[in-house]
Amino acid sequence: MKSKAPKPKPLSRFNYTVARQQILDTIRRIPKGKVASYGHVAFAAGWPGRARLVARVLGDVEVSDGVIPWQRVINAQGKIAIPKDSPGHRTQIRLLKAEGVVFLNGKVSFEHHGWEPGDPSPLLD
Repeated sequence: MKSKAPKPKPLSRFNYTVARQQILDTIRRIPKGKVASYGHVAFAAGWPGRARLVARVLGDVEVSDGVIPWQRVINAQGKIAIPKDSPGHRTQIRLLKAEGVVFLNGKVSFEHHGWEPGDPSPLLD
C-alpha cells in the first residue's frame, strides 16, 4: 500500500489571508506565454500540497481587471480546469493563445510553456 502525504491542516482566517497574498503574488510572477499548475503555484508560494487552495483563491478574486493573470494557471495534466464549453473555459484558451501558448489535443506542454519560479518574471525586471 502506498503511503500518502499527510493532509494539510485547516487554515485559520489569518493564515488564509497570508496564503492568499502569497499565492496571488506568485501568480503575478508567471510571465506571458508561460503556465503553471495549481500545485506548482502552491509549492512556489510556500504552501505545498495546497493546489485546491490556489483554486479557491482564484475563485474568490476579481480576475476581470487583468491584474491577476489567472489564465496562466492550469491543471497538472496541462488542461484548462474550468468546465468545457463554459465562457470561462473559452476565455482562458483565448487569453493563453494570445500570449503564444500552444494547445495540442486540448493540452499545454509544460516542457515548452511551463514556468519555473527561478525564471525571469515581470516583477523581477
